[in-house]
Amino acid sequence: MKNSAQTVAAPIEIPGELEPGKNGFEVREKVPKDEVIERLWLLWESRRFLVKATFWGLVISSVIAFLIPKSYDSTARLMPPDAQSTSSMEMMAALAGSSGSSLGALAGDLLGMKSSGALFIEILSGRTVQDGIISRFDLRKIYHRRYWADARNDLAKHTRLSEDRKSGVITIVVTDHDPNRAAAIAQAYVEELDHLVAQVSTSSARRERVFIEQRLQSVKHDLDAASQQFSEYASKNTAIDITEQGKAMVEAAAKLEGELIAAQSELEGLEQIYTQENVRVRSARARVDELRQQLDKFSGLDSDPKMSDPSNSPAQFPTIRQLPLLGVRWADLYRQTKIQEKVYELLTQQYELAKIQEAKEIPVVKILDAPIVPEKKSFPPRLLIIVMGAMATLVAAGFYTIGNQVWRETDSQVAWKVFATTVMSDMKSSSLSVRSRMNGLLRRAGQEVSRNE
Repeated sequence: MKNSAQTVAAPIEIPGELEPGKNGFEVREKVPKDEVIERLWLLWESRRFLVKATFWGLVISSVIAFLIPKSYDSTARLMPPDAQSTSSMEMMAALAGSSGSSLGALAGDLLGMKSSGALFIEILSGRTVQDGIISRFDLRKIYHRRYWADARNDLAKHTRLSEDRKSGVITIVVTDHDPNRAAAIAQAYVEELDHLVAQVSTSSARRERVFIEQRLQSVKHDLDAASQQFSEYASKNTAIDITEQGKAMVEAAAKLEGELIAAQSELEGLEQIYTQENVRVRSARARVDELRQQLDKFSGLDSDPKMSDPSNSPAQFPTIRQLPLLGVRWADLYRQTKIQEKVYELLTQQYELAKIQEAKEIPVVKILDAPIVPEKKSFPPRLLIIVMGAMATLVAAGFYTIGNQVWRETDSQVAWKVFATTVMSDMKSSSLSVRSRMNGLLRRAGQEVSRNE
């Protein structure tokens, strides 16, 4: 390199022009030097050096280009969430945005209503989603990071999130050295977003659904308790249906009383014909006594006053006198059970409606383009690196050649050259002194080692 630079160090003489004169051809004065032409001549004369420098720059840039690890991009595209205008202000913002200008976005920002797409991007770039992905793929080990914060920063550098202002489509691009891992991380972003949106949704339908669900559990508990009390009371007192039982018992008592009147009439007729010891009279009297006893027992006239409480009655079925006492408690328990049943039925309907409404209001993540395993690398652009490296080396070699020539042509008394010479000599002397000190220290250390041995 020095020889090539020295060969072109001599100034280039541009020959003068010849013109006819009195004594033949005479040499005309030389044309003033053109610095640009001189530099071009200098570069042409140094073409071998420039070709060698370009070749080595090409080799070095090729090595660098192939040493850089490959990177792959996996892309997932999401549909914009369904916009639901539930208030007049949202309708105004929607009408303002329908004109296709930036007025809609400005109105939405002024009203404090950001799009769901921007909300999705904020969720995707949040710590919760990032920590979930880092834990799932053990990215701290892959990125060689000890702290979670450093792993989050690396993950953010490998992820690009964007939203198209016109269409609202959200794009997730994940870059990784492993194409399969890049596609898996992009899919994990979509899954974490869907899970987190469903979990932290604070819509009115969700709050209503949670309230109805809690109320439904409470009503279910009350219904079970009321049904248990009612069944125990009805089973203990043989009170299946007080209304129907009372109606049936009155009809049965009336029938017994009619049979008793007929039996008494028959007995009176037989007593007028036969004596008291007659078999037919005695049989008729026994039948009358039996019917009167059944009627009294049926009506509760022969029961002990202490047995007025239905719960203390030893009879298998309650009597007519006990039915009103049983009916009050029975009706109360029956009414409570029916009320709880009706409330539980209405709450169940409202709960199902709230679940449907909640499903409508929760922004659902809809995948437009699912992430796939990339087939081609996205980085590095090896051909561009090689070409740019060779061109940069060529330019640097040209500047070196021209600078070397300017340095030689410049007078040594020029201020900037004196300054540069002084600086380089001082740096050289300081480096030599440092080197000598290091050699001295190494020499002394070697002598100490030899003495110890």
